[in-house]
Amino acid sequence: MSDPVQPDKRPLWIVVAALLLGAAALWGSSRLIWFAEERDGGVRGIVLDTATGAQRAGALVPIAVLAVAGVAGMVATGGWPRRVLGVLLGLAGVAACWLAVDGLRTSGYPDGAPVGEILAGRGLAAAGGILVVLGGLLGVRKAARMPRLGARYSAPQREPVARDPDTELWQALSDGEDPTSGR
Repeated sequence: MSDPVQPDKRPLWIVVAALLLGAAALWGSSRLIWFAEERDGGVRGIVLDTATGAQRAGALVPIAVLAVAGVAGMVATGGWPRRVLGVLLGLAGVAACWLAVDGLRTSGYPDGAPVGEILAGRGLAAAGGILVVLGGLLGVRKAARMPRLGARYSAPQREPVARDPDTELWQALSDGEDPTSGR
């Protein structure tokens, strides 16, 4: 008979922290400027047109919400549902990384463009995506070792060990019960 796998809370806390930090980074990145170009403003002349991460890559906030929901899923599930969720989160993190590098350029910005904010926004999205990928992959890898919600109240995995009747009689006497009564 093999010993059941003892749950370890550390990987679960690492997954939760990675997913929450990744979600925060993705949300913060969606608020920063991601794009700047000059365009004709008609009567105003040439104007600098900017777009935030949420405007340019609309999937940033939904991926952040998915990462937060993934925290609840990782805590509540176990076994293969946790692994499926981990794979889904990993794919969402890869998508966030793709959004961060898609259309990225290091030069050719117009004068007055907030280049530092553009690069910081995309870098923050890439870091958030990497954290979500790491959280998902750790959830897949350590799914069996992480505790799950309600596991304390589930039925034990092992069968009870058969005891010697004489030992039971002596144990009953030790507990202050009459072993000759019909219980």
